[in-house]
Amino acid sequence: MSLVTNSQERMRFIKFITVGAIGAVVDFGIMNLFSKLFSMPLTLAGTISFICAIISNFLWNRFWTYPDSRSRPIAMQLTMFFIVNLTGLAIRLPILHFLEPPMQRMFEHLAWNTPLTPEFLGKNFTLAVAVSVVMLWNFFVNRYWTYNDVDKAKS
Repeated sequence: MSLVTNSQERMRFIKFITVGAIGAVVDFGIMNLFSKLFSMPLTLAGTISFICAIISNFLWNRFWTYPDSRSRPIAMQLTMFFIVNLTGLAIRLPILHFLEPPMQRMFEHLAWNTPLTPEFLGKNFTLAVAVSVVMLWNFFVNRYWTYNDVDKAKS
């Protein structure tokens, strides 16, 4: 089904993005909490926050975005969702690792008059790039693998 021609798919994509926004709040919040309070490196804090966001996103997607996706047991569907997201994590970690230093240097050179530090801005902009890239991967793979049974529910 095409996002362009199918209104139901467009609505699913909008819900998926909304769920992703909630997951991003969870992700950014926990990453900043662990990074700041516990002085964790971004890759570790970002991994923990990613797992928390996966659980949040799975529950929202299962019960709101794809409520008609019930042919698989919840444990099997969570496993599939987790596999897709682990692949997303494999995409995400190199972005976090390699993009953070130049982003932080960029914000150090800009020297904006702001209470936000270059470290804070660099970490958060890096995470935003990673979240954006992985969101596209996650939507399409989850839609056509994890939640492909919504098509069967219509039949």
